[in-house]
Amino acid sequence: MIYIIFIQWWNEEVKEKVKEKKEAYAEYMNSGEGAEREIRRGRYKVAKKEAKKAVTVAKSMTFDRLYHKLKTKKGKKEVFKLARARERKTKDLDIVRCIKDENGKVLTDDAEIKKRWQRYFSKLLNSKVTKDSRSRDRECSERRPVPRICGHITKDDIKEALKKMTNGKTAGPNQILVEVWKYLGEEGL
Repeated sequence: MIYIIFIQWWNEEVKEKVKEKKEAYAEYMNSGEGAEREIRRGRYKVAKKEAKKAVTVAKSMTFDRLYHKLKTKKGKKEVFKLARARERKTKDLDIVRCIKDENGKVLTDDAEIKKRWQRYFSKLLNSKVTKDSRSRDRECSERRPVPRICGHITKDDIKEALKKMTNGKTAGPNQILVEVWKYLGEEGL
């Protein structure tokens, strides 16, 4: 529906005004110095103002028609359709509905997905240390604060930090999503 609104206000008059503005801008940029440049700059400013006014008038008329349409019974149904579609789009990003196991089989059950994540992180975090990861660990340890200054980190500290973290972001050098740590719960701590 939003796309339809865009098409409705992007009419021939708006196209023409925007085209004139672009041409005036090109002339202004290609002009030399002095009085000629100032004249073309003035023409560009006028064309820009006219284009902006044409867009504003076209959008205003289109939205007035939309608001009038929304007052009808059919319009109310459209609003609910838009709201539902928007909600579905946001849900799909936050929820892991399925993942593949080690053999490539698609898992859809929440319990199976949780077990797969546990196996994955167990393997990731308990694998043998390679030469590259040792040098990376050494670099990271040089940047880490001294434990005596910071004190001991408790599970409660970690829980509070996880609550404050925003979903959809990675935290730290391990590039593990925050949702994974939240999903693992007590076992992840």
